[in-house]
Amino acid sequence: MTNPTLELLLKRRSAKAALLTAPGPTAAQLDTILTCAARVPDHKKLVPWRFIVFEGEARAKFGELLANAVAAEEKEPPSAVRLEAERARLMRAPTVVCVISRVVPNTGAPEIEQLLSCGAAAFNLCLAANALGYGTCWITEWYSFSNTINKALSLAANERVAGFVYIGTDSAPQEDRERPALADIVTRWQA
Repeated sequence: MTNPTLELLLKRRSAKAALLTAPGPTAAQLDTILTCAARVPDHKKLVPWRFIVFEGEARAKFGELLANAVAAEEKEPPSAVRLEAERARLMRAPTVVCVISRVVPNTGAPEIEQLLSCGAAAFNLCLAANALGYGTCWITEWYSFSNTINKALSLAANERVAGFVYIGTDSAPQEDRERPALADIVTRWQA
């Protein structure tokens, strides 16, 4: 096959966040990645997504918020090991992008359509980073659903976290997982 786009799509896979190291994308590359992320189907031009970028010390500062959120939200006091894991969570990759879904009331574009647009934006973000040679991992984990973290991110009432995309250099080759056979997932409609 000589089509580089198809080759990328046929070989792409998620990397393990813990195996993503520096370097991450440059500022210009990140602008390209985010521009690609925003070029998705968006019925009624509602832009039902936005991005929050964590790089450098911002990752460690957010880790402190995660540790504080765990301490506030858990029924039992978290262990020192757990708190340290939360502090280090965003340090797993040099760049982390939080993808925010924001549903805009509009009778012409139902909520499901807007949520799918946000998912497409997150995946385009991954694909653009992959095309530039970076590994990505789109993770939700507990902090995507934390009210404490939602407040820390200043989310509006119509917004919620769709996930965090970790971006970096893949430090170790990872085996691909088994993919479904087309015969198991495709039905050809016959009238």
